Amino acid sequence: MSDDIGVDFLRGIAMRAPNAIETASFYVEQWGLRHLETRDGTVYFRGSSGEPFIYALRQDPVFGVDYVNFGMTNRERLERLHARFVAAGGRVLAPPGPLDTPGGGHGFTALDPDGRRLRFVADVTPHADVEDVLARPRKVTHVVLNTPDMDATQAWYENALGFRVSDYSANQMVFLRCASDHHSIALVRAPYPSVNHVAFEMSTIDSFMRGIGRMKTKGQICAWGPGRHGPGNNPFAYFVSPSGFVIEFTAEVQQIDEATHVAQVWPRDVPEKMDQWMTAGPPTPAMRTVMQGRPDPGFGS
Repeated sequence: MSDDIGVDFLRGIAMRAPNAIETASFYVEQWGLRHLETRDGTVYFRGSSGEPFIYALRQDPVFGVDYVNFGMTNRERLERLHARFVAAGGRVLAPPGPLDTPGGGHGFTALDPDGRRLRFVADVTPHADVEDVLARPRKVTHVVLNTPDMDATQAWYENALGFRVSDYSANQMVFLRCASDHHSIALVRAPYPSVNHVAFEMSTIDSFMRGIGRMKTKGQICAWGPGRHGPGNNPFAYFVSPSGFVIEFTAEVQQIDEATHVAQVWPRDVPEKMDQWMTAGPPTPAMRTVMQGRPDPGFGS
């Protein structure tokens, strides 16, 4: 393809679920996000960075992804990405145009092979009151998606959106990057499309541990963790939200040097490769079931 431009970075994600708005207090009082606004059946949350919003919840009968929100550094790059996407046979739901979500901006919405909505946005208005608050999430660092055809979905993210492979977890998982973070999207082999988990990055390892501590004082204990992953070299602590979505605190995600990095296959049967600290052990069968998620019909029909 003549234009090799790809996605610049991950902005965040919007989820949908019944009674979603009623769970807003959990994300503010326990998870550490800031409530931005609620309108049109959607509640928006910001982190401690200038990003207009990093997480949203829309009231809907279906449990799943409303859209994954990606960023482009300017409108010219957005238009070039749109052209690449269309040339790769991507399904565009709305052409580039102005957006009315918090921060505004200019963007377009499209579908991935599993019918998930993806949104690509440039020229948003950032928050001026950026603050590096201890134990408060700074951004959504990665989204992990379950897919029934991991190989084809991986190839699509590479060809249509310019993602690169960082690593594999045996033959069950692939980590894909669009920026210097080890992964912004990861794909897991699964019997049906669903969301596996969403990871929120803390600014330091101390913030990471303090976030876990705050959750504990609120009566929320880790469903898996704390530990430190092999792929990505990032600490992890997984919890389950009131809607049943798996959410993760993390920090210190590996930064990839494009000139020297070589993807490797990490084994899943060597404990210290799965958890370098050897503190968490493997996820329980119950946790694996929750991470499998509910089937997400997406928006393809």
